[in-house]
Amino acid sequence: MQITILGTGRVGSAMIRDLAADESIQVVAVDSDPAMLAPFINDPNISTKQTILDDLNDFSALLENANLVINAVPGFMGFDTLKKIIMAGKNVVDIAFFPEDPFLLDELAHKQDVTAIVDCGVAPGLSNILAGYATTQLDQVNSFTCYVGGLPKDREWPYEYKAGFSPIDVLEEYTRTARLVESGKEVERPALSEIESLHFPEIGELEAFNTDGLRTLINTMDIPDMKEKTLRYPGHANLMRVFSESGFLNTEPIDVNGQKIRPLDLTSQLLFKQWKFKPGEEDLTIFLVIAEGEKAGKRTELKYTMLDRFNQKTQTTSMARTTGYTATIIARQVISGLFSKKGICPPEFIGQNKDCFNKLMSEYKKRNIILNESIREL
Repeated sequence: MQITILGTGRVGSAMIRDLAADESIQVVAVDSDPAMLAPFINDPNISTKQTILDDLNDFSALLENANLVINAVPGFMGFDTLKKIIMAGKNVVDIAFFPEDPFLLDELAHKQDVTAIVDCGVAPGLSNILAGYATTQLDQVNSFTCYVGGLPKDREWPYEYKAGFSPIDVLEEYTRTARLVESGKEVERPALSEIESLHFPEIGELEAFNTDGLRTLINTMDIPDMKEKTLRYPGHANLMRVFSESGFLNTEPIDVNGQKIRPLDLTSQLLFKQWKFKPGEEDLTIFLVIAEGEKAGKRTELKYTMLDRFNQKTQTTSMARTTGYTATIIARQVISGLFSKKGICPPEFIGQNKDCFNKLMSEYKKRNIILNESIREL
């Protein structure tokens, strides 16, 4: 089997290594930057292609021998890349987390007889899977809440944050309006709003704020109340609100000494150097999902927690593990035929498939990603 991965960043690289460990899979790594491809050149299970994807209107030749494609490009080019993959008739697992509605491509995916699993990371991704799974465990799900964050182990002033995935996508989270569901209706809140404090025994106090993480759940799940919040060390949200409200994250160009500059581009250049993990610098992923509803006539709560850490042996970040391995595990499910539904398939569809869910949990454990479940009557 051949799996082609488009994008070899921090998460893309982790996925390449995970898949290449399976001798039955030939991995093709595609990136525009030869430096990103260099680490894979001598691996017999990996071949590389230097390609500028934006220059290709048709992916048919690029993906000719691929049995499945993983789309790991930055969000700003994700939707167009996914469309080209589907037009080439290839099954795909997508972690680009683009802002566009993926269901705009559903008709095309059905026409091309393609399985396209979108938002297939940790959140969105695992969070969606657990929402879908909760609907199989409770007679009625009344509320769903997700708290998730990728953080550096060591806190450094002033941001106390490092980006475990594409930094431009982090800034997108801080500017995109958050969509929630309240009393069965979709509502909007500003990103970084409604800050609350949560205590985690092994980490301490963290703050949670609104981000647009529900995504497809708004349309696919009949749950009256849903929200997703991002976790950071205390103080980060208000600092980023200063950046946002002062215009540093604006995308409209401004004139600076006769030069047109987008404030976001300048901010990105300044922040990304400070948000970059140094080699060997450790991170962690903290994850809490709570689903409340009815089971056998009694109010019941399902709770899922995860604290994942940097892997010293493989030098793989936690965010790359939790995001990337979710995608590679599900990619194997598609290739094996365990999941075969056609069209645009958000991860909640995986959670509603008992065999797929159980296989995912089993494969997580093999990679030492531990998801704890608790069930109690309220």
